[in-house]
Amino acid sequence: MIVLTLSVTVLKNKKLFFTALYVLSVGNGGHKPCVQTFAADQFAEDTLEERDAKSSFFNWWYLAIVIGSVFAVFVISYLQDNVSYAVGLEVLVAMLVGALVLFILGMKRYSMESPKGSPITSIAQVFVAASCKWRVKDTHRPENYWYGHDHGSFHDRSESPPKIQTLVHTDQYRFLDKAMIIDEHDTSSKTINPWRLCSMTQVEEVKLVIRLIPIWLSCLMFTVVQTQLSTFFTKQSSTLNNSIGPHFKLPPASLQGFVGIVILFAVPIYDKIFVPFARKITRHRSGITVLQRIGVGLFLSIFTMVFAALVETKRVHVAKNHNLIDNTKKNILPMSIWWLLPQYTILGISDAFTIVGLQELFYDQMPIAMRSLGAAAYLSIVGVGSFVSNGIISVVVEITSKVGGKWLGDNLNRAHLDYFYWVLAVLSAMNLCVYLWIAKDFVYKKRHVVETSMVESNT
Repeated sequence: MIVLTLSVTVLKNKKLFFTALYVLSVGNGGHKPCVQTFAADQFAEDTLEERDAKSSFFNWWYLAIVIGSVFAVFVISYLQDNVSYAVGLEVLVAMLVGALVLFILGMKRYSMESPKGSPITSIAQVFVAASCKWRVKDTHRPENYWYGHDHGSFHDRSESPPKIQTLVHTDQYRFLDKAMIIDEHDTSSKTINPWRLCSMTQVEEVKLVIRLIPIWLSCLMFTVVQTQLSTFFTKQSSTLNNSIGPHFKLPPASLQGFVGIVILFAVPIYDKIFVPFARKITRHRSGITVLQRIGVGLFLSIFTMVFAALVETKRVHVAKNHNLIDNTKKNILPMSIWWLLPQYTILGISDAFTIVGLQELFYDQMPIAMRSLGAAAYLSIVGVGSFVSNGIISVVVEITSKVGGKWLGDNLNRAHLDYFYWVLAVLSAMNLCVYLWIAKDFVYKKRHVVETSMVESNT
């Protein structure tokens, strides 16, 4: 941020400006996935209270992010437009320095755990070991599993499962179970080859990652809808009457901040009102499951596009009635910008459900050593979704330009943006069906309970 500020004030160097942007992007790439995971790791999982607090943490974490976004949209944008661009950046530099100082002051209090090994290597070992034993057919005999608690040798292992086990065995993706089957080659070896024999925990961790891939793919459509906020929604609002009273006009782009304001109200209501109410009905500690929460957000995203399509139809109708179809120089229609509030409101509520749900899911259901990668995977949904949105737009423009008239063009009054919104609504509905089908068979991470015989010996 310091380099960025210098590039637009003292040095006024375009190359330095873009270099600063790239450096900022690299910094965000290292900061965003890790800081959320690190903060969530400060909660222990030994008690129900701590687990409930961790689940609630993701709500308040996202709320803090939204507060920062709203501050940037309204305050920083105002400073850059009405004072100077440099002042806005200088305020951001001061805030970042303050945040860094606060972080450093708390270093002695943080709960930190040193990394052990490479999670990527562990995943590769499971696939290699399963490939080496592709001829193995019987994967249903627990006495042939290696549980990984004999520290380098399994010759003294008993036929019963060990007393401590990180993850419970699941029946999905059984082809990976071959990696933990002890065959004759393993028995004859004096030491364990990690590329030929993996523990049950290793195998189950790989299954966790594989289970999240379909969820990741099925949430891309949500970010396609979200992308319209900064593109076509803003273009829509630029054609409407944005006057608030006789002396103030609302900048079209600042309407995006209204989504943040909705989230500011939606998250506390969800955490303090909805969760306790739902808990009484479902008996679930979080009120509803994480997948159900994401599903509600996907469902609401459909209505975001439905309302957007209906408002766009009315907007074009107003343009026709007032003979403003081709009035591109003075394209403000006699229609209030507040007509767009329903689609912004529903999008904000759907964000509060889906985004927070994805954060919690990709933290809780990832292997412990890969939680930062899980946060990065959740963040990548937004980036990849933007590319998917561009692809859909390109396909729509290509097809409609050949069939009749282009649905998307510079003159929204002659385009058919409402048709495009209906397409997104239909695609979102189809995507929701796919998501429900995937979520129906999703198996949550199962942690092992203390062995029965051990409990009996203590009672």
